[in-house]
Amino acid sequence: MSPPPANALHELSASDLITGYRRRDFSVVEVAQSVLGHIERWEHHIRALYLLRPEQVLQQARESQERWMRGAPLGPLDGVPITLKDNIATRGDPSPLGTAATDLTPALADAPPAARVRESGGLIVAKTTMPDYGMLSSGLSSYHKLARNPWNLRCTPGGSSAGAGAAAAAGYGPLHVGTDIGGSLRLPAGWCGIFTLKPSLGRIPIDPPYTGRAAGPMTRTVADAAWLMQVLTLPDARDSMSLPFQKIAWDEFDRGADRLKGLRIGLLLDAGCGLPVQPQVRAAVEHAARLFEQAGAVVAPMRPFMTQGMLDGMDHGWRMRSLVDLQALSQARRDAVLPYIRQWAESAKDMNGQAAFRAMSQYHATRVAAVAACNAFDYVISPTSPVVAFPAEHASPTNDPLRPLEHIGFTVPYNMSEQPASSINCGYTDEGLPIGLQIAGKRFDDLGVLQVSRAFELIRDAQRPWPLPPSEALNHVD
Repeated sequence: MSPPPANALHELSASDLITGYRRRDFSVVEVAQSVLGHIERWEHHIRALYLLRPEQVLQQARESQERWMRGAPLGPLDGVPITLKDNIATRGDPSPLGTAATDLTPALADAPPAARVRESGGLIVAKTTMPDYGMLSSGLSSYHKLARNPWNLRCTPGGSSAGAGAAAAAGYGPLHVGTDIGGSLRLPAGWCGIFTLKPSLGRIPIDPPYTGRAAGPMTRTVADAAWLMQVLTLPDARDSMSLPFQKIAWDEFDRGADRLKGLRIGLLLDAGCGLPVQPQVRAAVEHAARLFEQAGAVVAPMRPFMTQGMLDGMDHGWRMRSLVDLQALSQARRDAVLPYIRQWAESAKDMNGQAAFRAMSQYHATRVAAVAACNAFDYVISPTSPVVAFPAEHASPTNDPLRPLEHIGFTVPYNMSEQPASSINCGYTDEGLPIGLQIAGKRFDDLGVLQVSRAFELIRDAQRPWPLPPSEALNHVD
C-alpha cells in the first residue's frame, strides 16, 4: 500500500502514523507540516487554538524524526500530533483558564497529562481554548476568541473543552486532551460528532484534582482514544485522587460487535431534570438502542434517577465556590470575568451556611442515585445532551445565567459517581448537526466502555464526511 499524499497526513490515526514512521513511509516533519497547513486553512474560522507556535512544533518534529532515524522513539506517541486544553499546565506557559482575569504566570511544571505526553514524545501542536474557568458549555470566553463548530460555524462546539472538540472535528491531527467536571468532554464531543471517554475518577492523574474532575481523550475514533489512554493513565503522585496504577490492556478495545451479545443495556431517555429532549435527539438515541438490540443486547427502559433538586443543588454549590474565587480577586480582575459568569456566581451572595450545605449535599445524593440506578445494567445509554449545538454567541442553551446547567442532566451524574462514560456520534439532525450517544459503565470499567463504544462504532449507520474548511467545502465535489 502506497503512503498517503503529504497534504493528507493530518488525517491519519495515531497507530497509522507510528506504523508509517517505523516503515519510513513519511517523516514526522512532513506530518507536522500537513497538520500546520490544515490548521492554517481552518483556524481563522473556528478559533480552536491557544499558543500555536509553528516553529516550536517543527523543532519538536525534527527532534522526533531524529529519534525515529536512530530507531529509538520515546514511546507510543513519539511524533504524533496532539493538543492539550488551556487548563492542562505546560511548563513555561501561562494557563489563562479561559478568562481575562487570570494572572498570566508561566507554569513551573507540566501537569500530569502534559508530562506523560511529553515523556512519550508527543508532538504538542498547541493548547486549545475554553470558556472562563471552564464553567460554560460553550466556547465563549473573555480571554480567547470565540470558538465555533466546524459542522456549522454559526453554532458552538460546546464546552468547556471547546477548542479540543472543534480541533478534533476539523482534523487538527488525531489526538486531543480535554477535561470534564459535569460534561465538558462529552458535551463538545456530542455536538462536534467526535468520540471521547470521561474515565473513572482518578484513572488519568490530573493536577489540581477536584471532586468529579477528569481528563480524557477527544478523538475522531475509539481506536485513537484507546491509543492515548495507554499513556495518559500512567501514574503521577501529584493527584491525591488517582487510582492505584493498573496495567490495562487498552489494545484490547476492539472486541467486535459480538461484545454486545447478552449485555444488559439500560436506555435512559429522560434525565429527570433540565431541558426536555429534542425530538430528533430522542429519535437518534432510540435508533441506536435498536441497533444494540439487533446486535444481541437486551435493552430495557430506565426511569430517571436525577431530580431537579439534585441539579439545582450542584448548580448552587458551584455558584458558591465560584463566588468565593471571584471575591479573592481585585475589583479590576473581577470586572474582567465574563459578565454571564459574574452574574451566575454573584447570585449566591445571599446564600447562608445552611443553604450552602444543603446545596453541596446534592453532589453525594447524585452519586448514590446514579450508582443505584445503574446497578441493574452492564451499561447505560442515553443522549449525551437533550439538545444539539446552539448559537456560538450563547453561553449555554438557555443563555440564562440563572438557568445555566439545564442541559447536563445526562452527563453530570457520572462525574459524581466516578463512573466512566463516553460520547459517540449516533446521528445527525435535518440540518446536519451531530447527535451524541452517551455510554456509561460501572466504576473502573473504562476498558469495557471503550469496547462497547467500539462495537457501536462498527454497527452504527454510515457517518457523514468530516467538515472541510469553508473555502475547500465550496469547491468540494463528491
